[in-house]
Amino acid sequence: MGASNRLAMDVSGTIDVTDPQSVCSAVLAIFNARYPQADFTIINKLYDDFAALYRGQLPGFLACDTSYHDIQHVLDVSLAMARLLDGYDASHEPAEQLGAELAKLGLIVALFHDSGYIRRQGESDIQNGAEYTKIHVSRSAQFMAEYLPSIGYTDNAQLAGRLVHFTGYECKPDEINIDDPKLRTVGALVGTADVIAQMADPAYLEKCRDRLFPEFEVGGIARQKKPDGSETVLYKSAEDLLIKTPQFIKTTIEERLEGHFNGLYHYVEAHFGGRNYYMEALEKNCLHLESLLAQNDPSLLSGSALRPKFSKRAH
Repeated sequence: MGASNRLAMDVSGTIDVTDPQSVCSAVLAIFNARYPQADFTIINKLYDDFAALYRGQLPGFLACDTSYHDIQHVLDVSLAMARLLDGYDASHEPAEQLGAELAKLGLIVALFHDSGYIRRQGESDIQNGAEYTKIHVSRSAQFMAEYLPSIGYTDNAQLAGRLVHFTGYECKPDEINIDDPKLRTVGALVGTADVIAQMADPAYLEKCRDRLFPEFEVGGIARQKKPDGSETVLYKSAEDLLIKTPQFIKTTIEERLEGHFNGLYHYVEAHFGGRNYYMEALEKNCLHLESLLAQNDPSLLSGSALRPKFSKRAH
């Protein structure tokens, strides 16, 4: 498999996460095996509409134009979510399991967690969806509140809008208004899937440099203006973002994965039979970047050295 093809694959090297139908089929296989009596016919509809939304084919919406928070990222997250749900319920007695309906809800939130980046047709004053970076999670909640009832999924539409905040920074996870422990677990699993899928991406480092930094510039994250007119510079360049990425990864693991999300990433190991391909790939990305930074050669951060060395396909 060539490097370009490998960049389209998930961490196991078996699912094309640029293809909605491939991911949909993989998710359905996981859910049907875990919950054989449940009805998952809605999932095909969800992936079809998701693909239409991101391709600009859903009435009222423009195509996705954020190159980091793109269709591949979301498909990757939805697949990671299905695997986490599978591993979680495989590891618990029936009374403690989340079950098919909460699994379905969690998948919905994962699939539309970044829908707030998508511009609506009337938003002609916005040049790029990245301008919504700071409020995209609330916009995602708004999208689900409108979309889910339109496909007959009304009961949990508002709940999905609260759960999606586990993926963002508009409010802290412990401030999200959800009391039910199982629902909080679903939210934490979605947040976990969002983190591990993107950081385990074999092109994560390049995407941070070439795609995420431009989004941060457009979204007012790289340079944040203060009320007095001054500004705080968080990332002065794409290379500066890379320099700060190893510490960001470590802080995210400590504060979000281990802290807010209670180490739920471990449950993917039950799905894979003992290995955690996501954390292995995530740590590989971090170590690779640290080794480049240690050489103190700026050209390494602007060239192709960020591209990963691919190992043999995992099984």
